[in-house]
Amino acid sequence: MIGKIDTETLKRMVADDEIETVIAAFPDMYGRLVGKRLVANFFVDEVMTHGLHACDYLLACDIDMDPVPGYAFTSWAKGYGDFRPIPDFDTLRIASWHDKTCIVLCDVYFDNRRELVPLAPRSILKKQLLRAEEKGFSPMAASELELYVFKDSYESAAEKGFINIQPLGRVIEDYHILQGTKEEFLIGDIRSHLEKSGIPVESSKGEWGPGQQEIGLRYADALEMADRHVLYKHAAKEIAWKHGRAVTFMAKWDERYAGSSCHIHMSLWDKDGRKSMFDGKEELGPVQGSSTFRYFLGGWMKHIRELFAFYAPYPASYKRYVAGSFAPTGIAWSYDNRTAGFRIVGHGQSLRIECRAAGADANPYLAFAATIAAGLDGIEHRVEPPPAFEGDVYAARDLPHVPHSLNESIHALAESDWARTTFGEDVVEHYLHFFRTEQRKFDAAVTDWERRRYFEMA
Repeated sequence: MIGKIDTETLKRMVADDEIETVIAAFPDMYGRLVGKRLVANFFVDEVMTHGLHACDYLLACDIDMDPVPGYAFTSWAKGYGDFRPIPDFDTLRIASWHDKTCIVLCDVYFDNRRELVPLAPRSILKKQLLRAEEKGFSPMAASELELYVFKDSYESAAEKGFINIQPLGRVIEDYHILQGTKEEFLIGDIRSHLEKSGIPVESSKGEWGPGQQEIGLRYADALEMADRHVLYKHAAKEIAWKHGRAVTFMAKWDERYAGSSCHIHMSLWDKDGRKSMFDGKEELGPVQGSSTFRYFLGGWMKHIRELFAFYAPYPASYKRYVAGSFAPTGIAWSYDNRTAGFRIVGHGQSLRIECRAAGADANPYLAFAATIAAGLDGIEHRVEPPPAFEGDVYAARDLPHVPHSLNESIHALAESDWARTTFGEDVVEHYLHFFRTEQRKFDAAVTDWERRRYFEMA
């Protein structure tokens, strides 16, 4: 009972009473999994053939499941009808952190026709992967995903109003083996269950905050990597809950501590996924030696500001971009330089671009789709990147800056004719409404900081 399984294996395991529950889920706009737990026999008898139904408000609600007015896709006036999630059996795997359970991810189709709902996150990524395939490329990706671990459970953190919650560590623990040992009961359990569930892990390590960890997954094709990413986040939360602990993937949960990132590593391989197209001649440097590499980087850098909301989707996401914090502030590229937003790493077949812009709160399907779309545009239009930067990007004064707020990112996306052409007018307008809703709800809230500062003194 380890790793991915096929449908015939599932049928046998169900017949042998080894599997009782099948979780069928799909990623929503936040990148979290929503769906149903199905009795295994019913899944085999019915869902494997016909799919399942779910309410289409799941792609038009906020994080509290509140239906949000203003979406063209669905509304109270349209009755919030059904769409049809259909399992992608390439994603079927054991969910080893649960008893007798497996999980499968679904693509979201319209209920009355065999057509993907274009604004579903997995659909958006698939569209860009099809564009890459048509050009002879297979994008390979990895996402370095960081999290904080707490002494508190989710329930006790909520009872405290998420104030004065305690990280599991007391010190900055970057590469710190002793502190990692203190957190291994949870982090090691997450690693083990990911491995047993067909999500290959490279390593874990302490990060640059107390209680902060990074679990590194092995790279894969971009769709498989996005699937691994959301399953990792989902499993980590459930495993933490079983231990009576909480974890968070907020990009910045406390202004005193380092933010949590999702560094995106991307390369293009041939259409069969056998040979990297980023095969720069090392004696010349990779960017000078490979036009594919150079133009992909150029397109990514050219479009990053107009796509930035896909890397930093919430108002709090922008608290992470602080000088001297290992999060990028200036838009520049450099060789193995962690102050640069674009860091060139690897050699030969491992040569790749690491973009350090995305936070741990990013939806990987949207972030990967944005990345691939920008890079392909760079290749198509032979977009040259600026010269390589040397030195401390934080100290530079003449570089373009990452957006300072979600409002700034919303404006950049709204003004982008290229994004509307590339992703579709309906997709861009749908996600603009999503981002604006997050900003509107934040603007309406009175925060703890405001009460502490103004309650007596104002």
